[in-house]
Amino acid sequence: MPVVAEIVRNGVVEGKHHGSVVALRDDGSVDWAVGEVEEPILPRSCNKPLQALAMVRAGLDLPPDLLALACASHSGEPFHVEGVRRILASAGLDESALQCPADFPLDEQARHDVIRSGGDKAPILMNCSGKHAAMLATCVTTGWDPATYLAPMHPLQRFTVQVFTEMTGEPVAHHAVDGCGAPLLSTSMVGLARAFRRLARATAGPAHRIAEAIRTHPAYVSGTRRDERALLEAIPGAIAKFGAEACHVVALADGRAFALKIEDGGDRARPVVMAAALRRSGVDTEAGVDTAAVRRTGEHVLLGGGVPVGEIRATL
Repeated sequence: MPVVAEIVRNGVVEGKHHGSVVALRDDGSVDWAVGEVEEPILPRSCNKPLQALAMVRAGLDLPPDLLALACASHSGEPFHVEGVRRILASAGLDESALQCPADFPLDEQARHDVIRSGGDKAPILMNCSGKHAAMLATCVTTGWDPATYLAPMHPLQRFTVQVFTEMTGEPVAHHAVDGCGAPLLSTSMVGLARAFRRLARATAGPAHRIAEAIRTHPAYVSGTRRDERALLEAIPGAIAKFGAEACHVVALADGRAFALKIEDGGDRARPVVMAAALRRSGVDTEAGVDTAAVRRTGEHVLLGGGVPVGEIRATL
């Protein structure tokens, strides 16, 4: 894999991040690529909007804020936790039905608040609890068994494979288990970008509902202090999702799309490289885009004794 970011301290390159990036034109063809973008990867939580699309097609009906939460790797802030409870309550369930692992919130402040209040890890605090709650609600709506909703051969999971394959335009080469315990489907970075392009271009139906939920409720998709939210708010009409092991995908309203994977899973390089990819294609200076905000998402300052002495810089 080529180098996509360098770790620079006091002018010395002390380390490098390797990875791959792809950019699609508005017609879906590849505009440019770095590294290997056609081999299968595990996009991790980048798959969530596609899983949510399958749920909506199956009959899930949630308001936009809760639909955004179904697509989220949320920060575990109080409004996220309350939203998960609302999804469960809409199906007559409570948090005891969740089968994701117990965890602390992703957000540092939210995590400290839980610990200071005497709280402990809980499934509802886990960043995937919105997706799990939505899966349970889908099962109740359709009459499918909610107790086995994570089983690969469950009707919901089999239907998700169909929708995922349709949206990516590729067969699923690898079936795995994600960190939250849900089935995890592979695709290439081109396939991932293609799927998000289709979501972003949708003008009606379930795909449009997913895209609009992400656009209108970026804090529910991520959190109030996340680079994802900042990027979504900076680019009108954009949709985006990050995933574990430093995956990231962004699609614009006109159909252009970008996907990346940092090979070593170094998440600190992820927003740096995504901002550079958008800059390489000129997105950051287009009409209506908050140029400064996009570029800020790509800044990662290294400290020495509490003073800035270096940066993570993209090499695109």
